[in-house]
Amino acid sequence: MSTPVRWQFGPVQVQALPHVPGLRGEPQVRGLLAGWLGETDAATILARDAWGRPRLLAPYEDRDAGWSHSGERLLLAMGRDITLGVDLERLRPRPRALELAERYFAPAEAARLRATAPAQREATFLRLWCAKEALLKAHGRGLAFGLDRLEFGIDEDGAPVRLLACDPALGIAAEWQLREWTPEPGYHAAVAWYPRGT
Repeated sequence: MSTPVRWQFGPVQVQALPHVPGLRGEPQVRGLLAGWLGETDAATILARDAWGRPRLLAPYEDRDAGWSHSGERLLLAMGRDITLGVDLERLRPRPRALELAERYFAPAEAARLRATAPAQREATFLRLWCAKEALLKAHGRGLAFGLDRLEFGIDEDGAPVRLLACDPALGIAAEWQLREWTPEPGYHAAVAWYPRGT
C-alpha cells in the first residue's frame, strides 16, 4: 500500500495506513487527524476520557475519531455528529474460535457459530469479532463492557453482519450502523457508528 487508500461509509471516512507492528497507533494518527482538521498542533486536538477512549477536543466536539491496527496496517476513521468505532484484524488461523465464542459471545451467537460449517467457522468468528469490537469501541468501554451484551446475526452466504439486540446502555440496536469490508487481502475490517443525540 504505497498511496493512502480511503473509503466513505455514510458519514464516516476511513483511511488505511502502513503500520509498524508493536508501535502504538496514536502518535501516528494524531498528525493525520490534525491534517484532516486543518490544524498545525497535533498535541491539542485529542485527549483520552476516564475510560481511555480518545475524544476530539474543542472546537471539534461534533466529530469523532477512532483507529485500529493489526499486523502492518492501521485504519483511521472520522465522522461528524456520530459516535464511531473501527476494528481491523489480520487474517490468521484461530483454532480456538469456537471455544472463545462459547465463553464470551452471546449464547445464540455461539450456537450459530457451532452450527457453521467447519471450513467457514474461523472466518465467521472473525466477522463477529470485528463487528463487536467496532461497536464496543464506539460505546467507549471496549471489550471490558462484555462481548455477550450485544448479539449479531450472521449468515454463511456473505450477507452483512447485523445487530439483532444489545444492552440498553449501548442504545437502540436498530439505530446502529455497521459496515464491514476487506481493506486489502489478508485483513478484515468493520466500522460501527451511532447518531449523537439519540
